[in-house]
Amino acid sequence: MSETPDGPLVGRDIERREDPALVTGRATYTDDVQAADGTHLCFVRSRYGHATVEGTDTEAAESMEGVLGVYTWEDIEASDSPGVIPVRAGILDHEIPGHPVLARGRVRYHGQPVAAVIAEDRYVARDAANAVDVSYDRLDTVTDPIEATDDDAPRIFDGVPGNVVTVTEMGDADAAEEAFEDADRTVEVELENNRLIANAMEPRAALAEYDETDDSLTVTMTSQSPHGHRGKLSTTLGIPENRLRVVAPDVGGGFGHKGHHHPGEAMAAWCARELGRPVKWTATRSENYLAGAHGRDHRTTAELAFDDDGTIRGIRAETHAGIGGYGLGVSPALPGWYGRLLAGQYRIPAIHCRTQSVLTNTAPVHSYRGAGRPEAIYVTERLVDRAARELDIDPADFRRRNQLSPEEFPHETAVGANYDSGEYETALAEALDAVDYDALRERQSDERERERKRERAGDGGDDPYLGIGVANYVESTGGGFESGVVRVHPDGGVTVYAGTHSHGQGHGTTYAQIVADELGVPYDDIDVVEGDTERIPTGTGTFGSRSTIAGGNAVAESAGEVAEKARRIAADRLEAAPEDVEHEGGEFRVIGAPDRSIAFETVADAAYGRGLPEGESAGLESTTFYEQDGTAYAFGTHVAVVAVDPDSGEIDVERYVAVDDCGEQVNPRIVEGQVHGGVAQGLGQALYEEAVYDDAGTLVTGSLQDYAVPKITQLPSMETRSTITPSPTNPLGVKGIGEAGTIAAPPAMVNAVLDALEPFGVEEIDMPLTPERVWRTVQNAK
Repeated sequence: MSETPDGPLVGRDIERREDPALVTGRATYTDDVQAADGTHLCFVRSRYGHATVEGTDTEAAESMEGVLGVYTWEDIEASDSPGVIPVRAGILDHEIPGHPVLARGRVRYHGQPVAAVIAEDRYVARDAANAVDVSYDRLDTVTDPIEATDDDAPRIFDGVPGNVVTVTEMGDADAAEEAFEDADRTVEVELENNRLIANAMEPRAALAEYDETDDSLTVTMTSQSPHGHRGKLSTTLGIPENRLRVVAPDVGGGFGHKGHHHPGEAMAAWCARELGRPVKWTATRSENYLAGAHGRDHRTTAELAFDDDGTIRGIRAETHAGIGGYGLGVSPALPGWYGRLLAGQYRIPAIHCRTQSVLTNTAPVHSYRGAGRPEAIYVTERLVDRAARELDIDPADFRRRNQLSPEEFPHETAVGANYDSGEYETALAEALDAVDYDALRERQSDERERERKRERAGDGGDDPYLGIGVANYVESTGGGFESGVVRVHPDGGVTVYAGTHSHGQGHGTTYAQIVADELGVPYDDIDVVEGDTERIPTGTGTFGSRSTIAGGNAVAESAGEVAEKARRIAADRLEAAPEDVEHEGGEFRVIGAPDRSIAFETVADAAYGRGLPEGESAGLESTTFYEQDGTAYAFGTHVAVVAVDPDSGEIDVERYVAVDDCGEQVNPRIVEGQVHGGVAQGLGQALYEEAVYDDAGTLVTGSLQDYAVPKITQLPSMETRSTITPSPTNPLGVKGIGEAGTIAAPPAMVNAVLDALEPFGVEEIDMPLTPERVWRTVQNAK
């Protein structure tokens, strides 16, 4: 047995136990899993963004050596499977059909699966897919969510007027109207939150294995939510959940993209039952671009009402959100929830937000890291900066005047969010101090004055313009129930089973730290198991910055119950009352009698033997289904310092400082890593990334040659700090941190660039801030 490090483990930056396997190539991803007699699935995908499928000729493909089957919707329809990924009922104004796993007479986005080929070799499967001849009758397309609502726009589904499947309103329209009438001033912004594509290291993949002896399926797949995927596969395939096992091994990144149900894994499972052989599907990178769920895609007009003294009176926002050609589960309703965070960190008495979820001829849109929180905070932080400029008040000072104070918590916002705790001004002050904000403003003023003198002298300079961008954010974290099982074995070793799934979050480390503290056992003697619906009772999964809140508290509660049972057994062996026995350092001791003690391992062995105390059952384990008491709201301030060359549009990020508060930190090193990853993706959205369709509905940015993901050399050194404000919503006092960077980085960067371009009269610019876009914006302003 190894020794537990001295002192409590929670709060220490212990190295992640997951990393050695991941960085040395010893991890097991879905495509690494092999099955005897395995086959491979390849899709025939639509060349067009909108068309009627007139016919599918599969004869040439079926005659190729090694091809085992070619399937179309007619084959699905003839089977006993529904074959459709449903939209959750009752959440829309106009109900729409679900997404068929293969096209059902019509395609509604470029890359939609039309037919499926199964072959003994993946390359043969691809060749056969190319041999399938599909006849199309092309239809008009619309890819912009505002244009899609025009009367003459193509109708994506009959029965959905204006392609608007649902309209969501939050807040009080009358109160907002009154606030705007009474305010001294108003400002307005028109924003586009650019459509993004998840770029996980590992594309989506699945291996389906059918056992005809009991009519069961095992699906090994890239999943953030194994139990959730089991339920969705059950619905799509028409198979009871107790005959489905979902296993998620190592998963190379999720970002929300692997929390949704897609045709790929469902079709692999259907084909495995049909053929009675294992079927593997591994998406290519280009398939992921074409048909993986995209993110964001909001068009928003928003207004801020405020007084001359800088007091905010209200916000109004009108958003058109593109949801793609089909809904996936709750995805059509998802955009409407973004308005819940429009208050940000501020005291805003009146808010009204109206969101239209609009069908377009594009890939389906679902949650992408942040899922609504980045969209909301982007709107609010852009408005706040615009208002500060209107009043000629420093942007940081304007924010400070309107921030909620600690005494105002718990706080219910005008759109119904219930903030649990916060020290907002402390985080803002920490961030400003980190960059030496006052000195930066002095430097900026001096540089601008020098530039004005040079221009008056007819000697225009080539120096870049300094810009400072501030972004305050809040993030709703947690939600839903989670399971946690803690099982102590007779030798004192411990296995933890959690319903979450770790695909970069380091649960094996953090959960072991929590349980080690609760049980007083060596950290290295604790194993953590996730990702298998057969071994874990049930679970919700990992998304929405919920794992430590839900999963961590679940395993902590189970560990606490195990510790108490172990204390009772120890007390019986020590012939003492349980309240007279203390537990420390892996031993139980009678208080005041240090010579009377018993080791944890001895108690564990006794728990499985005879002679247990009266009323105690054999074994030493506990199962908890935990659900937190309300939502935990993480928060922070990020500051970006940039130098912008107006003659080339190039942006140099001089400093990037992130101050985040996620409540108590189980492992500060993992918190820092989550912030780094989130900021990298947030900067990717701000500076580089955008999914673009042409007028025909063809995805133009269909590969890494066209869709610019930032390289490590393009990312700045990130300076991270933290404050700690415990959450009262859960016993551990934790809040989520996984999506903070994607929320704060875009407005911080855009505000910084707009600050740099203020001398040119530039007031608006949309992401991504490519050199061409920056240069054109400056030229148009001139």
